[in-house]
Amino acid sequence: MSATDLLDDAGLERLSHLLDTRAVPFKGFNLEALDGFLSALAVGPGDVPAEEWTPVVWGGKPPRWEGEEAAEVDALLAAHARLVAQRVRHDSDSLPDALAPLLWLPDDPSEHDDDELDVGRDWAYGFFRGVELREADWEAWLDAHDWIDEIFGMLDRLASGEVLGEDPTAEPTPLEYRERLGIVMELPDMLADLHHHRIDALTPRTPIRRDARPERNDPCPCGSGKKYKKCCGA
Repeated sequence: MSATDLLDDAGLERLSHLLDTRAVPFKGFNLEALDGFLSALAVGPGDVPAEEWTPVVWGGKPPRWEGEEAAEVDALLAAHARLVAQRVRHDSDSLPDALAPLLWLPDDPSEHDDDELDVGRDWAYGFFRGVELREADWEAWLDAHDWIDEIFGMLDRLASGEVLGEDPTAEPTPLEYRERLGIVMELPDMLADLHHHRIDALTPRTPIRRDARPERNDPCPCGSGKKYKKCCGA
């Protein structure tokens, strides 16, 4: 696998198997949670190096791999991260099917109406685990932008399965399947909005420097030889 390849179906199946057998038993991520986790890293306030986020995937400590497994796993994770980085550049209208968020859905989502189906829960859980790695920076974004807070509110509903009302003393109500599905369908647009905000926030801004205005008795910058007050500054 080259440094520019994205995961194909075989790679996804292999990565999913490794996660299910070597990460999930140790409170690490399944494939859906990993997808949400990497999505948070891709759109977040700052870069997170692989040596910092990789242990989180496996529950805190990477497994001991045999032979060439370590290189294979690193390549699979890097390819998945590249897939996610490609995804967040698209909104729902332009997103190719191959880049869609990786989460479990019923074969025909529109045919179901079972509120017990926790569609998107693991993905949202993984996203918030990614947020934890740069929590202070995310908090600054949340404090400054209500629309980001709204996105987090929807993802919190996916993760918790609860809807909080305006009354903080009232009991939360269960999240209905239809609302879950609606939030899941909006994930590409949420990620695209966060991606554009990240680019804007991390792009250095060079202030426009204006030439200092000449004093009244300075030579006029137009080259006339007159004093500024007698020429362009009159």
